[in-house]
Amino acid sequence: LERLSQRRTDPVTGERYHTMFRPAPTPEIQARLRQNPRDTEESIERRVEAYSRNVRLLQDFYQDAFHVNADQDPHAIFEFIESCIINPLPCKNL
Repeated sequence: LERLSQRRTDPVTGERYHTMFRPAPTPEIQARLRQNPRDTEESIERRVEAYSRNVRLLQDFYQDAFHVNADQDPHAIFEFIESCIINPLPCKNL
């Protein structure tokens, strides 16, 4: 919630900032930053609730899907996904 709700965009340059982790370098830029309406806390909470309601149905439907640990080096993630595509899991006969 914090990561998403604190994002801001400079309408002049299109540069993206974060109020805590990457603040605008000058007060002038900070004054003109805008928040995307989808980044309000209420909007994010609604999206998380919708995700929570639907995730179980998706997991049941895609039982043969693979889980990607995205908390690692992008190259390792790419290699893992590539290996799943090249050597897919065996399909069930329906």
